[in-house]
Amino acid sequence: MGFWDKVKTFIGPGKPGEGEPKKDEPAPAAPTTTAASSSTSASASAASSGTSGKTSSSASATSSPAKKADKKKDKPKPKDPYDASGILGLSADELRKRAMKIDPYRTAWIGRVDTIPPQSDERTAIIDRGLILRGLLSEDQIDEIHRVGDLWLKHHEAANLATTVARKTADDAIAQLKKEKEAKKAEKKRLAAEKKKKRAADVARRKAEDIIFLGRGVSGHLADRRANVEALQKLGLPLLSTPAEVAKTLGLPIGRLRWLCHHNDAVTRPHYVYFEVPKRSGGVRLLSAPHEALAKAQQWVFDNVLQKLPVEAPAHGFVKGRSTVTNAKEHLHRGIVINLDLSDFFPTIGFGRVRGYFESLGYSPAVATIFALLCTEPPRRKVTYDGVTYWVAVGDRGLPQGACTSPALSNLISRKLDKRLAGMTKKMGWTYTRYADDLTFSADLQDVGEGKKGRKDLGMLLARIRHIVTEEGFAINPKKGRIQHAGGRQEVTGIVVNDKLAMPREEVRRLRAILHSAKKTGLEAQNREKIPHFESYLKGKIAYLNMVDPDRAMQLAKAYMEAGGR
Repeated sequence: MGFWDKVKTFIGPGKPGEGEPKKDEPAPAAPTTTAASSSTSASASAASSGTSGKTSSSASATSSPAKKADKKKDKPKPKDPYDASGILGLSADELRKRAMKIDPYRTAWIGRVDTIPPQSDERTAIIDRGLILRGLLSEDQIDEIHRVGDLWLKHHEAANLATTVARKTADDAIAQLKKEKEAKKAEKKRLAAEKKKKRAADVARRKAEDIIFLGRGVSGHLADRRANVEALQKLGLPLLSTPAEVAKTLGLPIGRLRWLCHHNDAVTRPHYVYFEVPKRSGGVRLLSAPHEALAKAQQWVFDNVLQKLPVEAPAHGFVKGRSTVTNAKEHLHRGIVINLDLSDFFPTIGFGRVRGYFESLGYSPAVATIFALLCTEPPRRKVTYDGVTYWVAVGDRGLPQGACTSPALSNLISRKLDKRLAGMTKKMGWTYTRYADDLTFSADLQDVGEGKKGRKDLGMLLARIRHIVTEEGFAINPKKGRIQHAGGRQEVTGIVVNDKLAMPREEVRRLRAILHSAKKTGLEAQNREKIPHFESYLKGKIAYLNMVDPDRAMQLAKAYMEAGGR
C-alpha cells in the first residue's frame, strides 16, 4: 500500500455532511493547542491539588537549607521518555472531523502534487499529526520532510530566476552595447565631420596656393614634387619643382595657371584659335594659334628651357642657323636621293611623351605635367548643343601646329630617332637629314655589274628605316615616298640639288612673269589668286630665292623695284 493510500485510510471518507461547517458557524482557525495538551494540563492540575496537603505538612517537618533548594531549581529537568504531549492528539474520528471542516478554497496547497506543503498549512499540520500518531513517521522525519520542502519552495524557481536575471543582464548588456555603439557612431560622425571640414579647408588652401588637379587622365603625377636638381643645374635650366614655383616664375596667379593648363574634353572657350590652310600635296592642315596668355607662357618655356637644349646634327628644321638650304646642301651632287615623310608628325608626339621628356631633363613630375599641358592640345571640333557652342576634343593631346614650342619639342623628342638613323645610314654609306617630318637619304651610285650604276642595299635601307621609325613611335607615310635618280630632277625640301642649289624652274619663271607684267599693269593687277598682302608675298619669294640662288634673286629684285615694289 502506498504512502498516500495509508493517509487516505487513516483519515477515511467520513459521513456525509460530517465535518462541514454550519451556515452560522464561522470557519475554524488552525488549532493552537491539542487535546493531548488539555488533558495533560487537567491531569497536572488535579495531581497538584491532591498533593497540596502532603506538601505543606512535609514542608513544616523537613527543613532543607536554602542553598540546596537553589541548586535543585537550577538543575534542568530530564526529558521524560514517556511524555507524548507533542505527538499525542486527537483521535482518528476527531482528526477526520477536523479535516472535513477545512475550507479547500482557503488554502493554496490542496491538489498540489509538485511540492511539499509547509507546516503552517492547517490541513498539512493535521496530516502530519496523524502520521506521527499512527507511527508511520517520526517527528524528526516530518521535520526533515518539511525542511526539504521549504528548501524546494525557496529554490525551485532558481533556474527561472537565473534565466530571468540572465535575460535582464543580457538585455542590459545589449542596451549598453547599443548605447556604446551609438556613442561610437556619434564620435565617428563627429570625427568624420571634422575631417571633412579640415579636408575642405586644406583643399581650399591648396587651391589658393597649389595645383592638385588639372583634369582627368593628366593629373596622376601632380603629387610628386621630386626634382633632379643636379641634372637641371648641369643643363643650365631653371630650378623648378612645384606648381607654385612655376606660377611665380611665369608671373601668373595659381588660378590663372590652373586655367591655362586644365584639360577638358569639351570647352566653350578654348585656349587656341583654330583655322585650316591648304597643303601643297592636297587636303588641309589644321593650325592652332594660342591666345595671348597661353602664348606668353609657351614663349617662356621655349626661351628658358627648350632653346637651351641641343639637337642632333641631322635635324635642320626650326634650328637656329639651319634651314631648308642647309638641309638640301647635304644631298648635293648625289647619284640617288630618297624622300620619306612621317605621318601626322606633331600629333603623334602626345602628352605622355612630352611629359616624359621634361621629366628626363630633371624636372619633377608635377612641373613636367604643367609644362606638357601648356605645350599640348587635343584636336577639337566645333559642336553646337542646346544652343551652346562647344569645342569638343576628337583625339588625344599632341603638339599643336601653331605653338612656338612644338617644333623645338619635336626635334628634342626625335633625338633618338635621329641618332639611330644617322648611325645606321653612316655604316651603309648613306647621308641622312631631317627637316621636321621630311626625311632625306642620299648616296653615291655604285657599280652593280654589267656597266650599270645603282645601289644594291636600297631594299635593306628602306626596311631598316621603316623598322627604326616604327620602334620610335612614328610611322612612314606611304603616299609621299620618292626615289630620285641623277637622271631626273632631285628635290630636297623644295630645292633642286642636282648640280647646284636652285629653286624649281617653274617657280622662277612664274615669279619672273608676274614681275614683268607688273611693269605695265602694276603689282595688284597681277594678284589673280587674291593672295593677301601680295607685295609682301612677292618680297618673301625673292628673299627665299636669294638664300638658294643669290645671282638669280638679284635679277628678280631689280624687276620688283621697276614694277613699283617697295
